[in-house]
Amino acid sequence: MGTAHNRTSATVGRRTPLQTAALVTGVIFLLVGVLGFIPGVTSNVDQLEMAGHQSDAMLLGVFEVSVLHNVVHLLFGIAGIVMSRTWGNARNYLIGGGVVYALLFLYGLIVGHDSSANFVPLNTADNWLHLFLAVAMIGAGVALSRRHHHDHR
Repeated sequence: MGTAHNRTSATVGRRTPLQTAALVTGVIFLLVGVLGFIPGVTSNVDQLEMAGHQSDAMLLGVFEVSVLHNVVHLLFGIAGIVMSRTWGNARNYLIGGGVVYALLFLYGLIVGHDSSANFVPLNTADNWLHLFLAVAMIGAGVALSRRHHHDHR
């Protein structure tokens, strides 16, 4: 009984470090999704395409984005905020999201930048960011869930 109660700590008004990590990650993704549509933060925003590698819009002048890419960031952000409400969902969000970003990293390595299969779009900076996100999210999900489990034995 204690484990289930501790894992839904939002019901008692207190977030665990794991839930906080998921919440912060979600807020960052939501912010990035919004910033992808803002001129000045995103260069060439007038060249923002719905999807595909033809989009020449660059978030922070570095990361290639499209409408689809920005919407995915928005949805990923909302998911993180919602899933941070419980310990189990926060863990699933961080580890599952990290796996998604690991797959995106591999996809970016395999699919050429100018390929019609590059529908996200992805460039080299995106690939490195996806690898970083995969390691950080999986690492946080595993490390913070172990700590919680160890603290509440």
